[in-house]
Amino acid sequence: MLENWVVMPTCLPLVRRRCHACGAGHFQASGKFRVNAHHKLLDVWLLVLCTGCGDTAKLTVVERANVRSIRPELLAGLHANDRALTAELLQDPALQRRNRISLDWSGAWRLDTGGSGHLDREVIDIVVRFAARIPVRPVRLIAKGCGLPRAEVESLITEGRLVSTARLNTRLSDNFTFTLKR
Repeated sequence: MLENWVVMPTCLPLVRRRCHACGAGHFQASGKFRVNAHHKLLDVWLLVLCTGCGDTAKLTVVERANVRSIRPELLAGLHANDRALTAELLQDPALQRRNRISLDWSGAWRLDTGGSGHLDREVIDIVVRFAARIPVRPVRLIAKGCGLPRAEVESLITEGRLVSTARLNTRLSDNFTFTLKR
């Protein structure tokens, strides 16, 4: 029987970026947008707050775009300071590249295993799904989900009792499956 695990975000991740005022390396997304109009052109920024000094920085979302080129539901979400839109935009690789940032997901996700009924079986087939693009090491997920130390999970991999088509020793943010033989 196939088990399903889900990696879910619990809050917005921290933004890795150096603060120009205090030198701290992380910002917290405020969930607020600043929309600035220049005749028929719009600039949109996502406001983030430094975790060290509380200074505000702006992440460019839209730059000099024609008002008609922006989807109405996106524009409404920007004006309403929609938290779901904030989470979606923070995970956008284009926004991350444009603003030279990365996300720190430490403490901002949880693993939902659906209970511990799978731990007593001889062979366990598990599908791990990601609700958001959260880069996590599969060894850490498996250790957390099965209640094992990471060293034991590593030894199961080397013994061939834990197999997967995905590389288990790197960070993944895509769905993967694995089989554990006890």
